[in-house]
Amino acid sequence: MNNVILRKKLFTISVWLMLSSIVFGQAPANPGDGRPAPKVSYILAGRLFDATGDNVRENVIIVVEEERIKSVASAADLKIPAGANVVDLSQATVLPGLIDCHTHLDSRADRYNEIYRFKDTPFSHAFAAVLNARKTLEAGFTSVRDVGSEPFLAVDLRNAINEGLLVGPRVVASGPGISITGGHGDLNNFSPQTRVMMFPEERDFKIADSADQIRHVIRSQEKYGVDVIKILATGGVLSRGDSPGAPQFSLEELKAAAETAHMGGRKIAAHAHGAEGIKNAILAGIDSIEHASLIDDEGIRLAKEHGTYLVMDIYNDDYILNEAPKYGHGLLTENLDKERTVGRLQREDFRKAVQAGVKMAFGTDAGVYPHGDNARQFFYMAKYGMTPAQAIRAATSSAADLIGRAQSVGTIEAGKYADIIAVNADPLADVRALEHVDFVMKGGVVYKDTRVSQPAAD
Repeated sequence: MNNVILRKKLFTISVWLMLSSIVFGQAPANPGDGRPAPKVSYILAGRLFDATGDNVRENVIIVVEEERIKSVASAADLKIPAGANVVDLSQATVLPGLIDCHTHLDSRADRYNEIYRFKDTPFSHAFAAVLNARKTLEAGFTSVRDVGSEPFLAVDLRNAINEGLLVGPRVVASGPGISITGGHGDLNNFSPQTRVMMFPEERDFKIADSADQIRHVIRSQEKYGVDVIKILATGGVLSRGDSPGAPQFSLEELKAAAETAHMGGRKIAAHAHGAEGIKNAILAGIDSIEHASLIDDEGIRLAKEHGTYLVMDIYNDDYILNEAPKYGHGLLTENLDKERTVGRLQREDFRKAVQAGVKMAFGTDAGVYPHGDNARQFFYMAKYGMTPAQAIRAATSSAADLIGRAQSVGTIEAGKYADIIAVNADPLADVRALEHVDFVMKGGVVYKDTRVSQPAAD
C-alpha cells in the first residue's frame, strides 16, 4: 500500500514539474515542443581576416545561429543545406566588427565652443547620440567605448541599444571624465557665479581634488551603472586655461582611482598628454592611456613592462587643424595652438611605441571629428608604423581585450557574437578600404548591405 501511495506521489510531482516548466517557459527542448527552430545563416566569405592572427583564409563558411557564431569552416568541409539562408560575401573580405575604444557619442564636431554648455540641454546631447550611434554602427564599428558624456547619457544609450529600442553599436559606457578643479574637465575662465549657479552637481560626478574625493566620485558613477572609469590625468587641447603637458593628479591620487575602479570591477582609462602624467598613470595601475601625445622613452618602456594599452587618436589632428576652422565651429586660437604643439609629436611617438611593441588599441576621439569617419584613422596608423594587419587587430582583438570583451567580440570564432563586416576591396593591401564598409552585421542582424547585387539564397 505504501508503495502505491509513493508511486502516485512521484507521478503527481513529475506531472506538476512538467506543467510548471511549460507555464514558466522551461519546457524540455524537443522537436515537437512548438518552439520555432533557431535562425541559422550561412555566410560565404571569399576572404576571411578573423583577427586571431595576421593571416587571411579563403573560401570560408561562417555559420551563424541566432546572435552567435556557431562554426567557422572551410567551404570544402561544409555542405549548406538546401533552402538555407545564405549571405554571399564570396567576392568580399570579411572581418570582425570593428571597435573604437575612444568615442564621445553625444558630442558634435560642429560645436567646440563652451558656450554650448549653456545653450544645449541634456536632450540635445541625447538626440545627437542617437544619430551618432547609428552612423558609427553603419561605418562598421559594432562596439565602442564611450569615454566621456553627461551623467549618465552613455549608460542610458547603452541600455536603450541593448533593449532594441535604438540602433547602435555595443557601448562600454563611462560617466564624465573625472577632473581636478580648474582642470581639463572643468569649466574655466568664466565668472565664479557661473559655476555655482549652473553646475552644482559636478562635484558629485566629475570634480575631485583628493584621493577621498576621487573614491567618492568613482563610487557615485558606479552607482549609476558605468562600465568604465575615465580620469583626466593631464591638461587637454580643447579645454581653456590649462597645458596639455601638465599633470593634474598626483601619483597617489591616480593610485586611489585605479584601486577604487578595480575594486568595483571596472577598468579605468586616463586622459594623458604629458610625459609625467602618462608615467604616473602607468605606475598607478591604470589600464589605458588615452592620447599619450608626449610620451617619452621611459613612458614607452613602462607601458610595455606593465602591459598598459596606449590609445592614440592620430587622425583627428588633421580634422582639427584643417577642416574644423573652415566651418567656424568655435575653436579658439588657444586650442589650435595646443593642437599644433602636440599633434605632430603624437604621431612620431606613436611610431616609437609601435616599434617598441607596446600594446595598442584603436581609439579616435570621435565627436572631435564627425561620427562615422572613425575608419579614417587606419591610414595614419599604417603611415606611422603599423602594418594593415596590425592596425586592424588594434581595432578588433586588441580592442576587445582592452574593453574586457575578448570572450564575446573582436574575432570571428565559434561562440562569439556574430559581429561581422565586409568590404569589397582588400584592406590588407590598402587599409583605406575600411573607410567604405559594404556590409554590417551585429548579433546576427544585418544593419547595412550596400552591395550592388546580392544573389538569392539557395
